[in-house]
Amino acid sequence: MLKSLRKLGLIFAGPTLIAFAIAFAVPFLVGLYLSFCQFTTVTDATWVGLDNYIRAFAPRERFWSALGFTSLVTAVSVVTVNLFAFAIAYLLTRKLRGTNFFRTIFFMPNLIGGIVLGYTWQTIINAFLVQYQTTLASNAKYGFIGLILLLNWQMIGYMMIIYIAGLQNVPGELIEAASIDGASKWQTLRNVTIPMIMPSITICLFLTLSSSFKLYDANLALTNGAPMRKTEMVALNIVDTFFLRVGVEGVGQAKAMISLFMIGGPSQMDLFDPKPQLTKYHGQKFPGEIK
Repeated sequence: MLKSLRKLGLIFAGPTLIAFAIAFAVPFLVGLYLSFCQFTTVTDATWVGLDNYIRAFAPRERFWSALGFTSLVTAVSVVTVNLFAFAIAYLLTRKLRGTNFFRTIFFMPNLIGGIVLGYTWQTIINAFLVQYQTTLASNAKYGFIGLILLLNWQMIGYMMIIYIAGLQNVPGELIEAASIDGASKWQTLRNVTIPMIMPSITICLFLTLSSSFKLYDANLALTNGAPMRKTEMVALNIVDTFFLRVGVEGVGQAKAMISLFMIGGPSQMDLFDPKPQLTKYHGQKFPGEIK
């Protein structure tokens, strides 16, 4: 019986494994190999070792500045997106009128493509800045603020849906027990609600982190790195290196692999999560995380 199940398992899993190998595993291995080569096409690659990685961090490549700017945008976006998304989700899970309507409205920006969002916000912000004789392309400070506004407007609705799902799964008995014990709304939120929705918080944090760090289309449409590439993020820097310059394709591939490991590393931290913590409240222990 077990042998037949194993055979059937391989038969059913085979197509998925083949598709995974073709779409993900093989391209990743080829890309990793090419990052150590100098090439113009896949067939004329010449091994150069770590030279591409060394050149990637040379001052003329501006990869360090792109990493710094991307990290700053990501750090601010992770905080603001999740704070606003949680606050809106918390309000929309209260017994208020029109909650379904507002959920739809807040989620709609997530359905719009990054290019459209970039040009739309560029027009809106420049229409405001023209009163002060400046534009997004003339001041990196305004480009940074514009990217933060765009990311918040695009991602808050999606994260809000995840937080709503988590909040709706908090057992009403725990909320009621905390209320009977004399807990205030803030104490209930801090000691009961937030620990119970830690899986949702973890998901939202990593989704926001990865989405912000690999942002390309909105960065291209909103500022395209202007002024003087000061608002250029990592993905835009990689694409410009790989496609707009001749003879440095290997450097662009090395940058892409660095970016991949920088995004993938933190995203895998949840797989090695320690044992769940317990939050103690008035002698009662509530689970800090649900697996």
